[in-house]
Amino acid sequence: MDTWEDDAADQRTCLICGDRATGLHYGIISCEGCKGFFKRSICNKRVYRCNRDKNCEMSRKQRNRCQYCRLLKCLQMGMNRKAIREDGMPGGRNKSIGPVQITEEEIERIMSGQEFKEDVPEHTWGNNGDSDHSSPSNGASEGNQPSPASTLSSNRSAEMNGYTAALRDQYINTSMSTHYHLLPHLFSYAAQSGLLTPQPRSLYPQSHPLVLQLVAAEDLAPLTTPMLIEDGYKVTQVELFALLCRLADELLFRQISWIKKLPFFCELSIEDYTCLLSSTWQELILLSCLTIYSAQIFGDLADVTAKYTPSDDELQGFSEDGMEVMERLIYLYRKFNQLKISNEEYACMKAINFLNQDIRGLSNVSQLEQLNKRYWYVCQDYIEYKYPHQPKRFPEIMMCLPEIRYIAGKLVNVPLEQLPLLFKAVLHSCKSSLTSYRTGPPPCLTASSGN
Repeated sequence: MDTWEDDAADQRTCLICGDRATGLHYGIISCEGCKGFFKRSICNKRVYRCNRDKNCEMSRKQRNRCQYCRLLKCLQMGMNRKAIREDGMPGGRNKSIGPVQITEEEIERIMSGQEFKEDVPEHTWGNNGDSDHSSPSNGASEGNQPSPASTLSSNRSAEMNGYTAALRDQYINTSMSTHYHLLPHLFSYAAQSGLLTPQPRSLYPQSHPLVLQLVAAEDLAPLTTPMLIEDGYKVTQVELFALLCRLADELLFRQISWIKKLPFFCELSIEDYTCLLSSTWQELILLSCLTIYSAQIFGDLADVTAKYTPSDDELQGFSEDGMEVMERLIYLYRKFNQLKISNEEYACMKAINFLNQDIRGLSNVSQLEQLNKRYWYVCQDYIEYKYPHQPKRFPEIMMCLPEIRYIAGKLVNVPLEQLPLLFKAVLHSCKSSLTSYRTGPPPCLTASSGN
């Protein structure tokens, strides 16, 4: 498998410039040139400027013409600046596989030099090609001007803030907080990637059986927890909470059964499996609810929550953490709905998310890293083969995983008694927006889409 993975990596293209990739560097697949450029830019706290519209072409031949746009694309594609060793030596500071999600505001701070303000000189670096010896420029940095990505995301944030404000006024009758930056990266990501359309090619021989094994491990049958309520029946907070607990129990049991069917089940210790499950079970459940079980969750469960009327105390006590989780879940639902994730993609996403070697207490981190890398390559290979006219699809899908992790982490801060209201708000919002935002079938069907 290692030989095949190395061969597969040799045929990958850099997500920044389209040159031949040499592997995973700082979280994404890239070439040696972009890896070195990113490291030098961050380590040397460089601030560049763009003499055009901050949307310069990135290709192997054009990448050295604008350092500003090259660094901007590195950050937008998910390169992790925190994975660079502080001592400047070779090798990453951690073993994280996959891109990181940062907000447009964080990207703006890096590009304008605000993140390095205490250490960076007053001048900015000139745009004279990719060189370690670039000359200082007296020109003012243009990094504080909004990029096309930030403009797009601002429009979407404004749209969503208005949408959720109306929802909160309906439930809580208080003003909507405006300091949340709701997944701007997830929606502006595709517009900025600028990847070359790949040529049609064959699927690597090992990819197809591995994907089939992952799908076979999934329980794609509908949930068995009853979610049918008689017309006119008013559901109480306690009853809805009990139903949510039963659903969580069934979903958790399915994850335990899933583990035992994984193709790499015999490769890891029971202790590591237990550690991984205890750390990721909420993420796995969220992912499944937004994909393979979405028809029931946003159908039957939404009908149940519609029959629950929260009290004034519940409405007034709804926390800021609950509002943020609600908004992010609505965005993520729309994103999955837009992508129409297939069962094969879902199975790969789930395996990659589960094989998280950054979790504390694991005994065999290097083995987890290799497994994660294996299924990362398999997922990319499958998606590029199945969707040759969607070159941005794989990175877009992978960018959803850190958002799933973030939401799961935030959920633990939401008081249990607020969960019924949270689910009512999310499901009501998503179901209401179904007609406006969905243009096709549910995000993931119980039968393979075959696209």
